[in-house]
Amino acid sequence: MTIIDDLKAHYKMSNCAQKMIFLNIALFIITLLLDQFSLTVFYQNWFALSSSPQVVFSRPWTLLTYAFLHDGIMHLFFNMLLLQFSGQLFLTYFSEKQWLGLYVLSAIFSGILFSFIFYFSGYTTSIVGASAAIMAILVASTTFNPYRNIQLLLIGNVRLWHITFVIIIIDVLQFKTDNTGGHIAHLAGAIFGFIYVFALKKGLDFSKIVTSLIAFVTNGMQPSNTTPFKKVHRNYNNTIKSNVQSKIVTKNKKQQQIDEILDKISKSGYDSLSDNEKDFLFKAGRD
Repeated sequence: MTIIDDLKAHYKMSNCAQKMIFLNIALFIITLLLDQFSLTVFYQNWFALSSSPQVVFSRPWTLLTYAFLHDGIMHLFFNMLLLQFSGQLFLTYFSEKQWLGLYVLSAIFSGILFSFIFYFSGYTTSIVGASAAIMAILVASTTFNPYRNIQLLLIGNVRLWHITFVIIIIDVLQFKTDNTGGHIAHLAGAIFGFIYVFALKKGLDFSKIVTSLIAFVTNGMQPSNTTPFKKVHRNYNNTIKSNVQSKIVTKNKKQQQIDEILDKISKSGYDSLSDNEKDFLFKAGRD
């Protein structure tokens, strides 16, 4: 298998948080290529989030697109590291649809709050980065289970709320630095993450706004089947039963092999697979 095939296999087996990491890295590479063609100003103007309400109104998509851009490799690295950590925590308690809904809504909420605060401060700036959405995921997980034990290298066992508290305090202490807008967005994301879980415990799931919209758009793009249903009677009962039984046996055998490979990955990691097992899993993912 090639490196591309390995990446495709990893992507297919990834959860939504890990897929988002793939996407952010891919977009960062694209921005680096654009920088080589002196197009930095172009994508910053059209996809970064401005603090000017007039610009936001003229480019409303920037309330979301800013969360997929990063200002440098270290900015990307630390954000993706925290995204992996917080994403795994969140998906322990909630579904992937809830993760996606919270990620999108918190980015939009944080962007609106950032623009609103800076409008009254009299300053004009712009921000990029997934930090606000990631903070929402982290705080939501912490709000749901603050006393979860986390094992940290060189430190040992700590509570989840300890980690989240330290990260928020760092943001507060850096509030008046050059990246004030970014820290405002981070804190806004933290607030939204808390509100999300609080509302969820009351029976209100904000993430359904996003998932319902995605379902509506997806269903609207599917071609309608205008061919009327025709009922045809054929006397092929024996042949059909034989074919069905054959397919069930084949499917069960294939699924059993997939389960065995996935079990091996969970115990020893993806790299422990042989080339034949990787090929089989990659082909199964395409079927």
